Amino acid sequence: MKRVVLIGLDPATVDFSGPALPQGMTAEKIHAGVKLALADFAARGWHAQNCFINPDKTAVPTVERCLAGHVYDCVVIGAGLRLPPSRLVLFEAVVNAIHRAAPQAAIAFNTRPEVSGAAAARWV
Repeated sequence: MKRVVLIGLDPATVDFSGPALPQGMTAEKIHAGVKLALADFAARGWHAQNCFINPDKTAVPTVERCLAGHVYDCVVIGAGLRLPPSRLVLFEAVVNAIHRAAPQAAIAFNTRPEVSGAAAARWV
C-alpha cells in the first residue's frame, strides 16, 4: 500500500489576506479541503495522513516527527507553505527536513488541499 503525507500550515496560523494565496481561502476551506484530500487518498487505496505545522521553530521537528517510523512514497506540500514569499526560509527548511527524514519519497506540490491526490498521483 502506498503511503502519502500532506504537510501544510495549521490554518489557524495563516494570514489569508496575502495576495499569494488563492482568493477567498479560509481556515474552514482548508480543513474541508484536507478532509477531501484524505478521502481521495483513501479512495486511491493509499494510506495517508495530514501533518499541520506552525510557522515557527517547531515546524521542522514537527515534520520530522510526522515522517518518523514510516516509509512514504510521496510527501505533498501545501500551497500555503510554499507560495507566500515571506515563507521562503520556512519552506526551504521543511523541504530539507523532508529530504533528510524521507529521502526515498517523491515530493509533490498542491495548489489547494483538495487537489492533493492528483499532486501525489503524478509521482506515486
